[in-house]
Amino acid sequence: MNQIDTGNRIRVIDAIRGFCLLGILIANMLIFQYGMFGQGELQQFNPTSMDTISHHVLKIIVEGSFMPIFMFLFGYSLYKLRGSLVKRNLKPGWALSRRFLMLIALGLMHSFLLWEGDILLAYGVMGFTLLLFVKRKPKTLIIWGIILSILMAGLSYGIEKKTVKEETRMQEYVATSMEVYGGGTYQEIAKFRFNEDPLDLPSGAIIIVMFIAPLFLLPMFLFGIAAANKQWFHNPRRERRRYVWATAILLPLGLTFKSIAELQPESAWSGVFLTAGGQLLALGYIFALALVLSHLSKRSVLVSAFEAVGRMSMTNYLMQTVICTTLFYGYGLGWFGQIGIVNGFLLALLIYTVQAVLTSLLLRRFKNGPIERLLRMWTYLSLNGKPRASHKVVHDPNLNTPV
Repeated sequence: MNQIDTGNRIRVIDAIRGFCLLGILIANMLIFQYGMFGQGELQQFNPTSMDTISHHVLKIIVEGSFMPIFMFLFGYSLYKLRGSLVKRNLKPGWALSRRFLMLIALGLMHSFLLWEGDILLAYGVMGFTLLLFVKRKPKTLIIWGIILSILMAGLSYGIEKKTVKEETRMQEYVATSMEVYGGGTYQEIAKFRFNEDPLDLPSGAIIIVMFIAPLFLLPMFLFGIAAANKQWFHNPRRERRRYVWATAILLPLGLTFKSIAELQPESAWSGVFLTAGGQLLALGYIFALALVLSHLSKRSVLVSAFEAVGRMSMTNYLMQTVICTTLFYGYGLGWFGQIGIVNGFLLALLIYTVQAVLTSLLLRRFKNGPIERLLRMWTYLSLNGKPRASHKVVHDPNLNTPV
C-alpha cells in the first residue's frame, strides 16, 4: 500500500474493521444458532464429535477476540473524528454526543426488535465515558488501559460452581428456548427474550453490573485512542517492524492463554487466562492484519472487499442480524439448533462473501451505507451528511500535543 489515506479515511483501518466483522459474524453465529445461554450448553443440542471439536477451536481463536478489535477501532475512529470536527471549527462535544445518542437508539431498537446480542447500545454509552479520555496523552491512555486490563483479569480469578437448582434452571431455560426460537412466532420470541432470565439475577446485582461493565470494556477503547494519537497504521510499510514485533509477541501469547483456559476450564485461573488471552489475541490480530495488508497491493481484490465491508460495518452488522434471525428463528426457516457448528461456520463465510460483493457494488455508486448516512446526517445535523463548511480553521493544541 503506497497510499493509505483516502480523503479523511485510513484504508488499512477500514480493511481491519471489515475483517473483524467476519470474525464477529462467526462468533455471533453460535448465538444465532443456540442462543445467548444455549451456546454454553451445547450438550443439549446433541452435537457431533466434529461440532464439539469445532466449538473448542472457535472459542480459542474467535470467541472473545474480535469484539475487542471493534472496541479498539471505535476508540481510534473517535479520536480521528474529533480531530476532523475541530479542524472544521465545529464543537466536537455536541456532534459526538449526538452520534452516541443515535448509537444508543439504534442499539435499543436492535435489541428490542431483533436480537439479544446487540453491541451498539454499549458503544453509545461508552462513547460518553471516552470523552473524558480523548484528549489525554497516549502514555496516560496506555497506562490506564494496562491497569484496567490487569484489574479485569484479576476479577476473573476463581470459579463459581453452579448449584443443582441453578443447573436445572439453565437446562430448562435452554430446552424452552429450543422450542420458542425454533418454532415460535415473532411475538412469542420477543416475549421470551424480554421475560425469561435463567440467571435469576436480583435488580441490585443488575445495577452493579451496569456500573462495573464500563471498566471491563474501557481498555481496548483507550488503546485505540492512543494508537490514533500516535498515528499508527497511517503508513503500514514504514511501520512493519512494529507490526512484526507486536504480532510475534501478542499472537502466540493470546492463543496460549486462551488454549489453557479452554483445556482447563475447572482451574481457578481459567477466567484470568481467558480474559487476558482474549485481549492479547485481539491486539495480535490487529497488528498481524496490518502486517499482511502492508504487503498487499491497494488494488488487491481481498483488500478492497474487506475495506468495503469496513466502510459499511454498521449496515452490514445489522443486516447480519436480519439475515440470521430469519434463517434460524421460527418466524423464518426455523433452523435454530439444527445445522451444527461446522455448517454454521460455512454459512457465516457465505453470508459474509455475499455482503462483501454487494457492499463493493453499492460503494461504487454511493459514498456511504444507509445506516452510516443516517448517522452522519444526525451527527452533523446536515441533510447531505457532511459537516458544515467553516469560515476559519481553529488550531487545537490538544490534537498534536495532548495534555
